[in-house]
Formats: sequence, structure tokens, C-alpha cells
Amino acid sequence: MAIKPPLTNLPIETAENGFYSGFNQIVTVGSKILIGLLILWAAVWSEQAGNVLKGIRAAVDANTGAWYMYVMAFYMAVCIVLAIWPATGRLKLGKAEDEPEFSRFSWFSMMFGAGIGIGMLTYATGEPIYHFGTNPDVIQGLSEGSTANNVRAAYKWSFLHWGFNAWGCYAVIGLSLAFFAYSRGLPLTIRSGLVPLFGKSLSGPLEHIIDIVSVVATILGVSVTIGYGVSQFSSGMFNITGADWMMNAEGSPTIIAMLVSLIVVMFASTLSALSGVGKGIKWLSNLNMGLSFFILAFFLIFGSTLFALEALFVGIWDYILALPSMVVTVWTADGDPESVASKLAGWQAGWTVFYWAWWIAFAPFVGLFLARISKGRTVREYVLGAMIVPSVMCFVWFTVVGGTAIDLTLNGGAGDAITGAGLSSQLFAMINFMLSPALATAMSVIIVVLLLTYLVTSADSAVLIINTIAAAGDARQKPKIHIIVWGVALTLVIGVLLVAGGLSAINTAMIIAALPFSAVMALMGLALFKALIRDGMREKQDGASGQAAE
Repeated sequence: MAIKPPLTNLPIETAENGFYSGFNQIVTVGSKILIGLLILWAAVWSEQAGNVLKGIRAAVDANTGAWYMYVMAFYMAVCIVLAIWPATGRLKLGKAEDEPEFSRFSWFSMMFGAGIGIGMLTYATGEPIYHFGTNPDVIQGLSEGSTANNVRAAYKWSFLHWGFNAWGCYAVIGLSLAFFAYSRGLPLTIRSGLVPLFGKSLSGPLEHIIDIVSVVATILGVSVTIGYGVSQFSSGMFNITGADWMMNAEGSPTIIAMLVSLIVVMFASTLSALSGVGKGIKWLSNLNMGLSFFILAFFLIFGSTLFALEALFVGIWDYILALPSMVVTVWTADGDPESVASKLAGWQAGWTVFYWAWWIAFAPFVGLFLARISKGRTVREYVLGAMIVPSVMCFVWFTVVGGTAIDLTLNGGAGDAITGAGLSSQLFAMINFMLSPALATAMSVIIVVLLLTYLVTSADSAVLIINTIAAAGDARQKPKIHIIVWGVALTLVIGVLLVAGGLSAINTAMIIAALPFSAVMALMGLALFKALIRDGMREKQDGASGQAAE
């Protein structure tokens, strides 16, 4: 039986004139209504919103841990299998004559800046320090917290959250969209990745829900990233200026400081988004990559280099050996909050499940952005650039920067100067300990500038991608008013959630939005496998037909 040719046309209705000319009105207006209701609820009933979000977070943590663990393992497996398999690894994302639009350095810089930069600066110090104190090995009595024998365990668990699973989540979305958009000619939007499973039915009004869920997940995923970013930005400005109103008694940035920082960041982001991918975003991505290497070189020269290099190589070895077990182990509480089982379940919910939801919520934005800039790459090159290399880059940062913090705490006389600071302040606390006041201020300025470029890159890329989804995959530059509207909406979402419950409220809203989209992503992985398998079957069938004709 002949296999039908693949679907290469997925008509999605867009308005021909008026304010929403070029946009699908159901997706655009539906997304704005949902986001508007969230803003109204969190702004008018702030206390109620905060309490409701806490209750939902508890229910999600208790019932979805296993799903998040297994589905993230599946995303990683899809990318690795397709890259290793010879027939799929050499496939080009596009036509045979298509060439990459960007140089490898700019391509990698944009991927890394949009996907991870802010979180890396915040957590490169904070996460190794936290897991140096406690992690599942400590909870199970396999190592002793805050001692030299716990360094390896600290990095094994830190690498889990920033390694192949995490970047595989982004990569599977980008790979699916790039293949179906550039090799099949379908629209560059989320629903195109489901065509092998659902066919032309994806043109209908009910399927607009997929794109609406993608927009909402993107807004909330970016909100978490920017929320943590403006927190650290505020800590940096306090370290530079010493303004008391920016920091509370607990050593964390005040809501006022974060709101002021948010306005500055989003204003700059909107200006950058107005310039498009090839100008503002590309220029900022190259700048923040250059500054990242400068800061990394500073810690390599003046930090605990030998300690960091040992932690890097040993940590990667431990991580790879433990990865199969870590990605599928699910811990369940037994009702006793003091039991080992309950402590392990609490750690997994607070760290791994939170991270997996964060990466998934961020995935529609980053994945579509990766697809947008990856035309002309092979599948193997794409997976190497979007999954393997960024993971290694994160490992280097975590060992060089975080390793210096651990070594200073263990052997350098820092005491609790670093570990006692808030998450967003630990990097600056380490700088203050290492350098004289004048040099610490100068380095803080560089870090704040780098933070600003990462924040702007993430926010303006998100605005452009939201408009691409709403415009049925049309990646061309949109009218200024639509860029400004989504920039304002993103600012308001982050602002009202900060007021309603601080960063925890943003985290919870993101975890809720990530849940339905995680199922969409799983279907995209299955659809990609189906499409590539059927392509192989067609090639064999065509080859057999040709031989018979001879």
C-alpha cells in the first residue's frame, strides 16, 4: 500500500485588514483575555490570588511529580536518538540549498542568551552552594552536608537541573518546528508540530487552543526568568549604590526595587524588540556572550581554578553515570514530614519538579526562537548546538563560579558571608569578599550590565515569538503597536504577581501553565518520530518502485 505524501499546507485563518491584520484573531484576542484576567485578578484581589496560587501549587507538587520526571526524560531521549541515528542526524532543517542565516557564534549566542543567561547568573553561585549544604545524598545519609566529601554530590544534582534534560526540553520544540516549517513548508507555529498526528484538523478553531496555551505558557515562563533577573539586578544596584530602600532586613530586594528594575528592563526590551532579530537581539546576544566570557575568565584567573576544574571533570563523570537513575527516580512522601521519604519528595518538588516546569513553560518561546534562527542546520548540528554545548557551558559556569564560592567557604575563610546571603545576592557577596570595595563595585557594574543584556534579550525575544505564534507562524517584523502591547502585558503580569505574592506567586502561576503544555510537547516528540519514520518508508518505497520500473 502506497504511503500518502506528507501534508505541506496547513491553512490558518488570519485577518486581512484592520488592527489585527495578519494575525489570527482567536489566538491573539483569546491570549490577551486570559492574560488580562490574570492581571486583573492578581491586581484587585492580591491576597486572595496569593492564597489560591499557594493551594494550587501544593496540589500540583503532590500529584504531577512523576509526569514531569518521565516526560522530561522523553524529550531528552528524542533529541539524542534523532541526532545519533545516521539517517536522521544528517537531515537538513530546510531545503538542500538552504544555508544558515547566522554565523555559529551569533547562532549559539542568541540561543544561549535567550534560553539560560539570567538563570545561570543567579544560580551558578546559589545552587551549588545550596546543594553543598543539602541534597538527596545528604538526606539519605550517603554524604555529610557542608563538608568536602559533599562537593561531588552537590555538582551531580546541580548538573541534573541544567544539563541534557533541561536543554533537551528546548531542543525538541525547536527541532520539531524547524523540521515542519523549513522542510515541510508548514507555518512556524506550535500546532505545526502536531500535523503527523492530527492532520488538517489543526486548521480548525478548537486547535487555536494549542497556540493560546503556548502564548500563556510563554508569558508565565518568561515572567519567572525575568522575575529572578530583576531580583538579582536590584541586588546588584544595591551593591553599587548602597541605597537602603532597595534591600529589606532579610537581605532580599524590596518589591519597590524590583518593580523599578522591571520598568527599566521592559522599556529597554521593547525598544530592542522593535529593531528585530537581525539588529537589536543579535547585537545584544553577541554583547552578553562577550561579557559572559569576561566574567568567566575573571573567575578562572582569580578564583579557585584547580578546585573548579576538578569539580568540573569529576562532576560531569558523576552526572553521566547517575543520569539514567536521576531522570526516572520519583520520590513519594509517606505522610511523616520528618521521614527520609518525605524529605526526598519535598526536595524533588522544590527543586527538580519546579525546574522541569520552568523549562517547559519557557520552551514554546525558546523552542520557536531556536527554530527561527536554525534554518539550514543539520539535525545533528542542531542537537549539538542546542543541547550538548549549552549544557557543557552551564557546567563550566557552575564549577568555576559556584566552585569558587564553595572553596572560599571551605578553605578561604568566607564563613557564612556567601552562604548567608540571599539567592540573588550571593554572587555579589562573593565579589565583595574577594575584592577591594572599589574593584568590587567595578565588577558589580559589569555584572549588572550583563544581567541587563540577558534580561532584555529574553524579554524582547519573547515578545517577537508571541507575535509569531499569534500571526499563524509569520516570523516577519510586526507593527510597532503589537510589540508594545505585549511588552506592556508582560510587564504588568510580572508586576502584579510580584505584588500578589512575590517570586513564589510567579513560580506557581508558571507551574500551572506548564502542565498542559508539557502534554503538547510530548505529542510533538511522537509526531516528529512518526514523520521521520514515514519519510524513511517513502524513500524505500520510491526506491523499490524505481527498481521495478527498470
